[in-house]
Amino acid sequence: MRISAKFSFVSLIALFCLLLAFFTASSAFAQADRLQSGDLSRFRDVGQVAFSPDGSKIAYTVLNYDKPGRPYSQLWVMDVASGKSIRIGDADSSSGNPAWSPDGRWISYSGDAQGKSGLCIAHPDGSDATFLAETQGTNAPIPGQGNDVSWSPDGKQIAFVSATPGPETAAASGDPMVFTRYLWRPTAGEGIKPWNDNRRLHIFIVDVASKQVRQLTSGDYYEHSIDWSPGGSEILFCSDRSPYADQFFHYNIFEVNPSDGSIRELTTIETTQYHPVWSPDGKKIAFLSTKRGLTDRETTMEDTHVWLMNADGSDRHELASMIDDRQGAPVWSPNSDALYFTVQDRGSTHLERLAVTGGRPDVIVSNRGSVGSFSIAKSGEIAYSYTSPHDMAELFVKSGASSKQFTSLNADVLNGKQIASVESFYFVSNDNKYNVEAFLVEPLDLTPGSKHPLIVNIHGGPHGQNGPAFSFRDQVFAARGWAVLHVNYRGSTGYGQAFADAVFGDQDGDEGQDVLYGVSAAIRRFPWIDPDRMGIEGVSYGGQLTYWLITQTREFKAAIPTAGITNLISYNYLTYYNQYEQMEFGALPHQDDLMDIMWKRSALRYVAQVATPTLIMHGANDPDVPIPDAEQMYIALKDVGVETEFVMYPREGHGIREVKHQIDDMDRSIAWYEQHFPDKSAAVPIP
Repeated sequence: MRISAKFSFVSLIALFCLLLAFFTASSAFAQADRLQSGDLSRFRDVGQVAFSPDGSKIAYTVLNYDKPGRPYSQLWVMDVASGKSIRIGDADSSSGNPAWSPDGRWISYSGDAQGKSGLCIAHPDGSDATFLAETQGTNAPIPGQGNDVSWSPDGKQIAFVSATPGPETAAASGDPMVFTRYLWRPTAGEGIKPWNDNRRLHIFIVDVASKQVRQLTSGDYYEHSIDWSPGGSEILFCSDRSPYADQFFHYNIFEVNPSDGSIRELTTIETTQYHPVWSPDGKKIAFLSTKRGLTDRETTMEDTHVWLMNADGSDRHELASMIDDRQGAPVWSPNSDALYFTVQDRGSTHLERLAVTGGRPDVIVSNRGSVGSFSIAKSGEIAYSYTSPHDMAELFVKSGASSKQFTSLNADVLNGKQIASVESFYFVSNDNKYNVEAFLVEPLDLTPGSKHPLIVNIHGGPHGQNGPAFSFRDQVFAARGWAVLHVNYRGSTGYGQAFADAVFGDQDGDEGQDVLYGVSAAIRRFPWIDPDRMGIEGVSYGGQLTYWLITQTREFKAAIPTAGITNLISYNYLTYYNQYEQMEFGALPHQDDLMDIMWKRSALRYVAQVATPTLIMHGANDPDVPIPDAEQMYIALKDVGVETEFVMYPREGHGIREVKHQIDDMDRSIAWYEQHFPDKSAAVPIP
């Protein structure tokens, strides 16, 4: 039987539509087993952790992403024996910063109680929530802050840090606004106002029974990082009381007498100290410190190490010099014989223990991933937050040699989802000086003979690291069949001090070559990477290197720099951390020929060499890398004729923090890459 041409054509069209619907449905079904950008709002992760004095309970905070604004924390208390948790406060409230009273009957926290917000206390079961004192903060750049709440040893008083107006506050808030300070910009993530509110941090004490508050310190200084001595007669704090506190970043350690307010300076050295804490027996003080005179307010190439001194400030010495990696704030063992601290190590962050007498450190948690906050019980058990390669931070407890996971906050959203694996490899740098490590997030749907796009994601800092810990953005890309490459280029932490120093005087230099050599090494090792479909992106210094590298190569089909520097000269005079270039290059920009060198290392100078379609992202009120860096490059790229878009996020400072903005960032990035990657999908033939 002969079929008419008309009937045949209509039938083929119908068949094609049926097949298209089938494949579309199949694709939608397949995507249900992997993460999408909108899933971010369903995630939660553990922040701070604190054991109760008797070790029977753990207070911990949970960061929530279920609202369009910035993620917010809530305080929970877990009974260790049963594993059951209760929330402090109602479902809509935000709370955090837990600190146990010495007898364990109360928890102080920042949050709401009795219709007011500030410093509050509650019983561990959430009952008798009581407001104690109003607290104020400041948007002034105060990096490396330690505890801002500390109980007196008898449990009758609480010391806390709060802000009061400074002498410049009124003038800088008036009409017109008048600025007189060198440090006139706010901290990196503030995002609301582009100027410093000039409020000063001071130490206050509240009587728990009477709720009477008294101010303990005053003046045009910032006091923070407090710790009440076991004997009750001193409170440690950090401050910079020099007349050059705006121009040069530096802390010394002080103690204040809570009875009469008298202050004694315990350290008077050129280096910078952080996070002082008393030993439980009151005989010693542990703290973090650098050894170089020039330390930057935003980032430092020198690793912080754990130091120790006697209670009177004598016998100050570096305890953990044998660990050639960046170390976190120290926590004392219950009997004062050892210190616990985190160590950045080749992409991961481990937890280690070191006796006060020195010797070899013990690695307590060495899993691939990152240990965050941790707390030591009197029994020796350790509660800690840990981000694995497969999940955001969860709560774990280590007892003896075994660790147990106590929370599974993301079990529902991760149920049935495929999580891409992360593989590391090394390659030799372009100048044959270093073995550089890279981490590759493998795409889902990897099959023999398949080809997949590669997104090169460059970390910030430059003194930071990427590694195997769970990255939601990476997993969303991997779910689309894209690989993600992270290169811990020279300047990264976790590989020793000499490696971190290797970027000195060489911004937008060999560290950029490390990234390109890492891409070449990945293509050689993993033949499934499609070199015709590669994108590049990064935030902060990662954004700077993204801008720089698209002036040096055209191997990337699309670029997405976020919060990146494009003009090192103008940037230096706009940012709030004005020692950065001095620290990285060894001089101020106006000295010697550094101005010329900085211009030669600025991406803007070479904009005529760019051909890569570029999606620029930046926070509208970024004081760290002010938005003129993005504005200059945007117009320059337009002048050159490069396809470019400029996305400015309101209410954002340095980086993108609001949940709806993070989701929008991912969706725009995916669309930008898809728009500019060559389409290599097999087409269904149409008769």
